[in-house]
Amino acid sequence: MEYLFEEPVVATIGMVKYLCTVEWRGGKFIVDEPEKSGGKALGPDPYTLLLSSLGSCTVATLRMYIDRKGWDIPEIVVALNMYHEIKDGIRVVVIDRNLKFLIPVTDEQRERLMQIAKACPVSRILESGTQIRTFA
Repeated sequence: MEYLFEEPVVATIGMVKYLCTVEWRGGKFIVDEPEKSGGKALGPDPYTLLLSSLGSCTVATLRMYIDRKGWDIPEIVVALNMYHEIKDGIRVVVIDRNLKFLIPVTDEQRERLMQIAKACPVSRILESGTQIRTFA
């Protein structure tokens, strides 16, 4: 087994309710819950970060594909949201991803770009039945 990162991503919380610091290869940002959940909304919440990961991976993957094809699509926007529903007594998370191209694209391009979006690495992780191991 080989980890993806040389150094792990590290999340830390102190005594300030829900305010976390996340550090990665030389960078740092804060994560906080919205005020309605008891936080101070000083940074994105974990669900926002999850959707941000999917969104940024999606547009980067689409940009690579569009550039390789030589298509003139200067800007790509992806809007994401999520909800929970119960299916057959099991809680299921549904993420909606809406691709927007600010110039007209052909139906054929749109279909292909939707396929490429589904193949971005974070999409594949989220749809793969990821296993999370916890150690202490």
